[in-house]
Amino acid sequence: MLSRPFDLTPLRLCWLVLALLGAALALWQGDLPWAGTRATEIVAQIALALWCLTETMVRRNWAALWTLPALALGIGCALPLYLFIRSRRIT
Repeated sequence: MLSRPFDLTPLRLCWLVLALLGAALALWQGDLPWAGTRATEIVAQIALALWCLTETMVRRNWAALWTLPALALGIGCALPLYLFIRSRRIT
């Protein structure tokens, strides 16, 4: 069976919607990158960045690096975006 590169399963669609919602909320609130970020959120962002970099080196999933700039919009955008990218089928 042939798989399409943008095969949207219900779970992948959920990750995409949550990533877009996280980005929209950050932009709607007028948050500047990392403005007003609490220490716990910074720790979560560092953990996600390290995980993303490590997984990228292992799986060679270079598209996952798009998560790093998304961290500027907050963990609510970056984490669902990473899960969306990571949940695609590996060819």
